[in-house]
Amino acid sequence: MKQLILCWLVAPFFFSCKTTAQPGPVIDSTAEKMLLYQRSYGGWPQYRGDATDYRKPIGDDLKAKLLADKNRRDATIDDRSTTLEVNYLLEAFDKTGNPAYLQAAEKGIAYLLEAQNPAGGWPQFYPDSGLYRTHITYNDNAMIDVLWIVKNLAENEDKFQPVADLLKEKARPALQRGIDCILKTQVRQNGQLTVWCAQHDSQTLRPAPARKFEPASLSGSESVGIVQFLMSIDEPSEEVKTAVRAAVAWFGRVKIEGWNVEFIKDPSQPSGRDRVIFEDENSTVWARFYELETNRPIFTGRDGEVKYSLTEIENERRVGYGFYGKWPEKLLEKEYPKWEKKIGN
Repeated sequence: MKQLILCWLVAPFFFSCKTTAQPGPVIDSTAEKMLLYQRSYGGWPQYRGDATDYRKPIGDDLKAKLLADKNRRDATIDDRSTTLEVNYLLEAFDKTGNPAYLQAAEKGIAYLLEAQNPAGGWPQFYPDSGLYRTHITYNDNAMIDVLWIVKNLAENEDKFQPVADLLKEKARPALQRGIDCILKTQVRQNGQLTVWCAQHDSQTLRPAPARKFEPASLSGSESVGIVQFLMSIDEPSEEVKTAVRAAVAWFGRVKIEGWNVEFIKDPSQPSGRDRVIFEDENSTVWARFYELETNRPIFTGRDGEVKYSLTEIENERRVGYGFYGKWPEKLLEKEYPKWEKKIGN
């Protein structure tokens, strides 16, 4: 009897595989774990946390816990949660034809569409609305990860083709509302468009803080993913073109030329290492956070106090959070010029 073997490598770790004989459904072991972790209302708890780890085997005790947790209000789009599972399950269905994977993906898509708020944005958590979880969340590309699914669904791309037509119909207006939300949340300085904050208030749409070390600010990181998404739009409106060009111009104004950042060993530090910024004539970096009014790089530790130097932040946050990076580099050097050439005006 013919054996079907399914294996994938999904960054950043290997997903295990299982050989299954016909005529029963072909089983993917990671997809099976995802079915167990999925909450009853369609979303998934945080990926790569204590709540979800697809590398671990699921024994009887963990299985019983997951079944008992089906109604927990902890589903999220943080750290690719839910969006990772939807994408993976659609790929698993494409490879195996197992209908359970398509059904779970559709349930996850329905959850994402339901989670969109009246302003057109997505909160970090849904239905939990405590603390900053209700904010429109660009942080770590959370909302953009959702919008890529919505866009691919609305445009009936590849692996999304088997998804129910009703969900595709709902995705089309959801996509436009999401784009409108992006345009409305782009921050202005003295009337001039700049970029976006990592999170925005769902009511006022103004920049908003999240954790103590994530102040309301202009993002040199998340704004890149937003621009890349806007550039993917076929026949972009004049508003979209303006948004992209304004953001690219801002990246050019705030770049920090002649500097680089790296980890070093430092036994004197609590972590045994440190992250330092140093002069390097061949390098350009950007800050993660820029002051809303001045474009000055800012840094915040767990005490929540804004500082203007990385050295003023405690070692745990210096090495544990990316306050500097090269996020816009590829966008500015390759992607944006290619986009301008493509749209032709």
